[in-house]
Amino acid sequence: MEAFGLAGRRVAASRRALDEARRTRLHTLFLRSVFFPAVDASYALPVAGVLLLGGFLHARGAVSLGAVVAAALYLRQLTEPLDQILMQVEQLQSSGASFARVEGVAHALRASGTAGSPVPADDRIDVVGARYAYERGGEVLAGVDLTVRPGERLAVVGPSGAGKTTLSRLLAGVDAPTAGAVTVGGVPIADLEPERLRRQVVLVTQEHHVFLGTVRDNLRIAEPAAPDARLWAALAAVGADGWVRELESGLDTELGAEGVRTDGSRAQQLALARVVLADPHTLVLDEATALLDPATARHTERALAAVLKGRTVIAVAHRLHTAHDADRVAVMESGRLTELGTHDDLVAAGGAYAALWRTWHGDDGGTAEPGTGDDEGTARAASGDGGGSARNGAGSPRDGGAPPRAV
Repeated sequence: MEAFGLAGRRVAASRRALDEARRTRLHTLFLRSVFFPAVDASYALPVAGVLLLGGFLHARGAVSLGAVVAAALYLRQLTEPLDQILMQVEQLQSSGASFARVEGVAHALRASGTAGSPVPADDRIDVVGARYAYERGGEVLAGVDLTVRPGERLAVVGPSGAGKTTLSRLLAGVDAPTAGAVTVGGVPIADLEPERLRRQVVLVTQEHHVFLGTVRDNLRIAEPAAPDARLWAALAAVGADGWVRELESGLDTELGAEGVRTDGSRAQQLALARVVLADPHTLVLDEATALLDPATARHTERALAAVLKGRTVIAVAHRLHTAHDADRVAVMESGRLTELGTHDDLVAAGGAYAALWRTWHGDDGGTAEPGTGDDEGTARAASGDGGGSARNGAGSPRDGGAPPRAV
């Protein structure tokens, strides 16, 4: 905030928030000061009315004094039951609002897929004229056309803000395009049933989540029926079996605030292990090993490359070493797909990708080979870099109230 001179702006925003909270609180206090005295008066007025009417009737000899007193006392005893009824009504209203939120989430999850939706003919992904704009922002994607063949390794590169992450979310079915279509096997990804979608495409972002429960619980989010042997194999594939075996209870170790706390790199390893267990046909990655140290990242990337052999891998490449080993490279600029081809072809073409490649290596020839130093492992894995959490099968909540699938 100091570097960009935002201190005054943030102080002003905080003061506006405090003023709004103060006004809301004062309005609440005003309503309480009006409501409660009105309720108390409503209890006293009927008793006063009974006494006045009873006194009038008693003066005329119509009723006895005891009958008037008894009627007033009986009416007074209604105060406590009425208070209890009002309390219960308030609790019911609060509970109803909470239930409406839960029910709304359930409906939203069911709405993301259509029951009995068509089965994709194959694993080919087609993006046709895809456009996307956020509610409070400009258009992020402006007519993207792309075809990803089954088993292909595709790297998506481009400057920050070019629309790479937004495109990855469309490819994974997390968001639906505002115009155009994104299909897998001829079926719109957004129309797939949630369970089928989770098995078709998994998005792994830079976020990473460790859920309350044991290590086994965290892994079985991706595959509930997986035996321990598969869990250990998945952990070994991402280099996490060593530290898990060192835990006091192994797979039964509790994670979270009340158990063992995991740092970002370990949380990311658990996330990648869930990817291995989910075994989707298409994996969309965005900085999958960003939080790992170079040595662990090299091991993890090589292991993922072996595990994901034959799978379709779409890697949002922030480091161009990832793009070098991909089958094709897609270049995004200002929400548009401007170049598409192999690494060698794009470098030879001398376009935007060639400029990025030369800038990355700090030379003018663009011929430097990746695979040296700390980035060696990055060049070896087509999966490149992805995130620490996953959606659609390994990262988003299951439909029907089951625990969320996160990778």
